[in-house]
Amino acid sequence: MNIPAHAALHLLHQAATGTLATHSRQPEGFPYPSILPFALDARHRPTILVSRLAEHTHNLRADARAGFLVAHAPDGDVLNGQRLTLLGSFEMVEAEPAVAHRYLRYHPDAERYLALGDFSFWVMTLERLRYIGGFGAMGWLDGAELDPLDPISFDDECALLAWFGAHPRRAHDLELLGLDRYGADLKKGTLRSRFIFETVAKDTDSLHAALEDCMARHMNGS
Repeated sequence: MNIPAHAALHLLHQAATGTLATHSRQPEGFPYPSILPFALDARHRPTILVSRLAEHTHNLRADARAGFLVAHAPDGDVLNGQRLTLLGSFEMVEAEPAVAHRYLRYHPDAERYLALGDFSFWVMTLERLRYIGGFGAMGWLDGAELDPLDPISFDDECALLAWFGAHPRRAHDLELLGLDRYGADLKKGTLRSRFIFETVAKDTDSLHAALEDCMARHMNGS
């Protein structure tokens, strides 16, 4: 079945945790699953923050290939909900602002782990994706199909975040966690949500207009 890439992309942005499956070193050859929080970088690649002592970290150092599963089933019906299996390789990256600041916006409690000095960021390069949107709606995507557009730069995203936070029409409890050319990741109180843009925002003016629409809809309670 021909699966639209945006279905998989928006599902990724709706999830806060995923299941990481690495290749076990001991006992050798078994898949080793573990659940952990993640955030997406500007290219929608899962970024995880893991301890150097964790078993899955040792596994990734020995074999960087892994699977990563995310699901979204608000009513608890996993079989009829959406789920996405990612296949690819993880690489450890430095805690640069573009990595650390974005991750901490989504998971602010993780700051205490960074302070320990034992945790490091790993980013997954996507090769294949298996999307299931419910019974009979499933298919494979290549990693390159997820988003062919250039990402929003870190500086531009920071400027848009500051503009959004200071905007007089923003609901006082509405927080912008991050955005891309297809939508915005929001937090209202303790609830996370994904606001999908009506059209792809290919430039700064389009991004401002899409965020204006987002604020207006939340002010109206929609």
